[in-house]
Parts: sequence; structure tokens; C-alpha cells
Amino acid sequence: MTKVDSSSALFLGVAMGDEGLCYTVDDALLALGFGNFQILVLAYAGIGWVSEAMEMMLLSFVGPAVQSAWNLSPHQESFITSAVFAGMLIGAYSWGIVSDKHGRRKGFLITATVTAAAGFLSAFAPNYLLLISLRCLVGIGLGGGPVLSSWFLEFVPAPNRGTWMVVFSAFWTLGTIFEASLAWIVMPKLGWRWLLALSSLPSSFLLLFYKVTPESPRYLCLKGRTTDAVNVLEKIARLNGRELPSGILVSDNQIELYDTGNPSEGTNLLSAGKNDGEPPEGVVSNLGGVSSILMLLSAKLARSTLLLWAVFFGNAFSYYGLVLLTSELNSGRSKCVPHNLDGGKSPDVSYKDVFIASFAELPGLLLSAAAVDKLGRKLSMSTMFFLCCIFLLPLMFHQPEGLTTSLLFGARICITVTFTVVYIYAPEIYPTSVRTTGVGMASSVGRIGGMICPLVAVGLVHGCHQVLAVLLFEIVALLSGVCVMFFPVETMGQDLRDSLSSLNNINST
Repeated sequence: MTKVDSSSALFLGVAMGDEGLCYTVDDALLALGFGNFQILVLAYAGIGWVSEAMEMMLLSFVGPAVQSAWNLSPHQESFITSAVFAGMLIGAYSWGIVSDKHGRRKGFLITATVTAAAGFLSAFAPNYLLLISLRCLVGIGLGGGPVLSSWFLEFVPAPNRGTWMVVFSAFWTLGTIFEASLAWIVMPKLGWRWLLALSSLPSSFLLLFYKVTPESPRYLCLKGRTTDAVNVLEKIARLNGRELPSGILVSDNQIELYDTGNPSEGTNLLSAGKNDGEPPEGVVSNLGGVSSILMLLSAKLARSTLLLWAVFFGNAFSYYGLVLLTSELNSGRSKCVPHNLDGGKSPDVSYKDVFIASFAELPGLLLSAAAVDKLGRKLSMSTMFFLCCIFLLPLMFHQPEGLTTSLLFGARICITVTFTVVYIYAPEIYPTSVRTTGVGMASSVGRIGGMICPLVAVGLVHGCHQVLAVLLFEIVALLSGVCVMFFPVETMGQDLRDSLSSLNNINST
């Protein structure tokens, strides 16, 4: 808990005698611990993560099925996947700004509504163009995934934040395994339309329980709504069976403004205990889209932002590429035959091999949990990117089906670790005022990687250029690992920051 002198207490608006105690959201979360409240938040955010994983995983099943049913060209098949990523590119940026300006709850309400509606309607698409349009809308909704991860992150105490974010990432793995199981059961008997309809159901669950979800106290405190923030913290205390620290709730920025000794700034602290809806002076909490991007590219954040964009691009390109390659390299072709010579019929997808490869994410999560709070974020990511390159190297040449599945299994483990850890690291390097915008922008760049992947890499496999395809994955993974090494900040064990000025402390650590 933060301790200040009696004059500080006067500026903070409460008479506390000689001791003058105040506390931040991080102090409160540390005192309240991880308990029943956070488990409920985890379950709700996890459903959203399951939904996104299922909608992404089904692309490797629906594409070949639709190509066969509608006699599509390989490029038309690839565009079904790319349309989803194009929508995510728009959504990740848009919903990040919405949630930073209007609240985390409003952000994921809109995304869940769009995803559920468009996902269900796409099952009834009568033609290719309408299917592409609806899947693009699904992508726009799925772009809100970073909002849910940031929302959950802001309820977790700093000491075990990495571990619990890995647990949160386990919901993605559950989603991929469940989707592979569902496809294995549904596709042979009922077809791709039923798979699309059933895969849209998890998003609708978010809407059912939306009314009971709390707003992030860190966001409320940033907006100057300290009374609302205290109400949420008191609810956490009741459910967790703990007590809030004594004193009054203040933001990091309020303490910093007082420490500067500027009287004009200090006067704003007099209303710290009020709920006037105005953010403290010095906190930029109502940024527009352009202003948010400019802050992300400011001197203090530019290096981290640009490197993060590169890593998200490489991560998405590699992860979704491995998902698609699992079906492409194990599609039953003993010899390579260009798609334009096989009558346009897509080879059967090996649901068993895709299902087995999906389980690679479980050991990946265990590795993430073991490494993220011991080795740190940077070392965990860079090591796994380089190991992924080693697993992919033999796949430059045709291998037996069993060995191919094993190598893809190993590469999937590695890329799962990097995927998990980067989603922990990204929100930690940004202040609350631009956290979801920053993660959303990085996610948008990642979607570009996912959008290009099926058009380029998988297209190379279709054209009998497996060596070039795997070499491309090798280069992307290698460069991503190098970028991780140049990140300026290791965030392991650090508190989340509310303002840009407070990043000075973490950057100098």
C-alpha cells in the first residue's frame, strides 16, 4: 500500500491524521488476491476466447469443403480465410479504441453480438459472395478478442498475472480441440453448414450473462469514476472474503502529479474521492483514433510498438499457417499434384491428424506457465521461436505422414508458447489509457499476417512448392525471435501502469 504524509492526504481529499494512507488499484488487487470473483471473470472471458478459437479453427475444415461443394479455385478457397482476417484487421483496431474510450464492457458487447449473428447467418449463405461477406463480418466481431484479454488482465494481481493469463489462454486451446472434435463428428455426416451454425453458439453465451459483468476498476479510476471503481473493488472483496486496504483509492497518475509538487495539478486531487466523471489532469483518457496511434508511436512507446507489431505479424502468420499446413500436408496426397490438374476437387481433410495436432497446445500451455514468470516474457518467446524453426526444417522436404504430424506437433507447441506469452506481454507494456488500443493495433497487424498466410504459403503448397512454403515460415519465425530480443522492457512482476509518464519507472528498471 502507498503511504504519504499528512499534507498529501489533504490534497487527496481525506483527513487521515499523521499517516495519510491511500492505495492504488494494484494495491487493492494484491490485498484481495485471486479468488472467486476473478474465477467468474476468467470463465466469462474464457468463453469469448473459446469462441474466437473455434471460429478460427473451423477455417481449415470449411475451406476445403466449400471448395469441393461449389467447385472453387484454390485462390477462392484461400480468400474465405483471408476475408475473416480482413474483418479482424478492422475490428481489432476499432474495438480497441471503443473500449479505451467507452469502457471494456461496451467493447465486448458489440463484438459478441456481431460475431454470434454473422456466424450463425453464414451457415445459410446461398452463394460464395454472401459467404465471404458474412465471414468478413465474423472477423470484425472476432477482432474484439484483445478487449476481453485486457479486461481480464486488469483484475489479476501483479505477482501471479503471468500464470493466470496462461490459464486464460488455455481456453483458446479448449476451443481448438473442441472445434476439431466437432468437425470430426459433424463434417462427415451433416456438412460444413452445420459446423458453421454450431460454432457460433459460444458467442451467444456472452450475451446471456453480459448484465452481470463488471467494468474494469482500473478503467473507472482512469476516468475519474473512483466511486464506481471502489464499488467494484468492494464486490471483489465480498466474493473473495477479503478486505480492502485502508485509505482512499487513487490512480498512479494522481500520486505522480502530487510528487511533482505542482500546486495547479495538485488541486485536481481534491476531487479524488468524488465521482465527477472527469479524469485526473495529465491522464489522456479520451483519445481519438489518430491521437491514440500517435501516442503508441511516441518516443516512449515507438520502439516497443513497432517490434510488437512485427512479432504479432510473425506469430499470426506462423500459428495459422501451421493450423492450415496440418490439413494440407496430411491431406492424403502421396504425391504432389497441382490443384489445377486434379479436377478442382479438394482432397479429404484428415480430421484425426488435425485433432492430434490440436493437442499440441496443451504442452505448449504447460511450458508457458512454467516459463513466463520464471524465465520472463522475452526469453520465453525468443527461445520458442528459434525452436519452432528447428522443427520446421525437415518439412522442407516430403516426409512420411507420421513424421510430418510429429514435426508439426512440435512446431505447434513452440508457436503456442509464443502466441500465449505475447498476449500476456502486449497489454503489460501499455498504460491503461491506450492499453486495448495498443493491443488491438498489434492484433490488427497480426491479422494481416493471418490474411496473407493462406494466399501465399498455403498457395505454394497447392502449387507443389512445399520447400518455398516451409522456408517462408522459417524466415518469419526466425525474424520474429530476433525482434523479441530487441524489446526494451521485461514486464515480469511489474505493476500495470495507468499513464504514459508512469512508464518511465518500468523503462528504467
